[in-house]
This record gives sequence, structure tokens and C-alpha cells, in this order.
Amino acid sequence: MTKKTTTKNAGSESDKDPLSGETLFSSSKRGAPKVENLPLSQQRCWLLKSEPSCYSIDELKRDKETYWDGVRNYQARNFMQKDMAVGDRVFFYHSNATPTGIAGIAQISRLAVPDFTGWDPKSDHFDPKAGPEHPIWWMVYLKYIEKFAHIIPLSTLHTHPQLTGMPLLQKGSRLSVQPVSPAHFEYICSLK
Repeated sequence: MTKKTTTKNAGSESDKDPLSGETLFSSSKRGAPKVENLPLSQQRCWLLKSEPSCYSIDELKRDKETYWDGVRNYQARNFMQKDMAVGDRVFFYHSNATPTGIAGIAQISRLAVPDFTGWDPKSDHFDPKAGPEHPIWWMVYLKYIEKFAHIIPLSTLHTHPQLTGMPLLQKGSRLSVQPVSPAHFEYICSLK
């Protein structure tokens, strides 16, 4: 995830490349449902990691909405491209910080579009194999929902047996985009 600026054209029918304004993909052609009005138990929930020195929950709060670019792992990309739906709830996780942990809640606001940073040679996330005609990497858009009064540290999450099986707590789990069960999402919200 790279540093962001306020998203322009947020909520428009077409997804635009934030640099050129070129249409990347029309959301109206995608069949993913909006889940905003479903009970949490019927929604998919996620955890997205960002180093606060790159982009923090405070910046998302300021920007209100942003695109989540720079993901360069195929499994994480597939979650964004194939599984996320508008309205899905997201834990915003501060990684490589003191403490590491869940800093707040966001929501998927737009479906996945090709990640333009993959074909931008000036980007830290440039991939010479990617291009507008052959997008390898995808990104979703997030909108701010809530910043927690205190980060819920990873060390605290490990002490709750109710969170057994949560991917974040599995040994060796480093994926920056992870599913969270609705039950785990609800339980963690009760800790804030």
C-alpha cells in the first residue's frame, strides 16, 4: 500500500485510473451484490494491513475514501478481485507499528479495478509484466467508518480463545488481505 491522496470521482459509475482519468472498468457490468443492508452474519468481512507510515487510519479518516493499491500477492489479489463486495466490512490493521493491531473499521465502497500502479514505472509497486491491456494486479476502494479509541493489539487478540481459527492469529500468517468470519468480526468489535 502506497501513500494516498483523496480519491477523485468516488462513487461514479465508471472506475477511473486516478492518474489519467481513463476508464478502467465499468462497475455496472460486474454482478457482485451490494451487501450493505445485510446483517453482519451474512456479510463477508476482511482485514487489510497497512503500515501507518505509508497510510494510516487517520489518513483514511481525513480522505473519507481511498483506493487500496500495491497488493502484490496472488491470494490477496484474488480476495479483492473475486470475493469482495460493496458493503463488506473491513478491519483496518496497522502493521509494522508499535503496537501492531486493529485501528478501526472501513467498508468496501467500490468493486475491484485494475491497479494502475502495476504499470506505472515511477511507482514502488511497478511490475513490468503488468499493463492496462493485461492487468495482473487489482485494487478495491475503501471508505472510512470508524477509528477505534485505542488500537486492539495483536498480542491482546492472541489471548482470546473466541478468536481460534482466525487467519491473522495463525502462525506464519503474513498476508496483507485476509478474510475474517462474521463471528470473529463481531467479537473483536465488542473489544473496542
